[in-house]
Amino acid sequence: MLFESVAYAMGAAPNGAQAQGPAGMFQAFLPLILLFAIFYFLLIRPQQKKQKQHRAMLDSLKKGDKVWTNGGILGTISDIDGDNMTVEIAQGVNVVIKRGFVADLDRQNDNKKDK
Repeated sequence: MLFESVAYAMGAAPNGAQAQGPAGMFQAFLPLILLFAIFYFLLIRPQQKKQKQHRAMLDSLKKGDKVWTNGGILGTISDIDGDNMTVEIAQGVNVVIKRGFVADLDRQNDNKKDK
């Protein structure tokens, strides 16, 4: 008696009371689609935009720019040779770094010039 009612509860509803077909599948995947859309607009898209801006900054580097490296060192670009850059971090101290290790331009001097 007990097992018959459980088996009946697990079976499909008679006369198509449960959504079936393409519309039913769409309803089943709708929460997943909405979740992906939320992740895309809150996480993926801003990250892609930030990477695009960083790549544009790396492509626009030139001699004389003050840059911050990923190691937290501030220096001035003294030479650019393809993907390698020579950065002067102190008077007479030059280091060669890859272009991809530049974290940001030194914008502190830009802000002082604007004031």
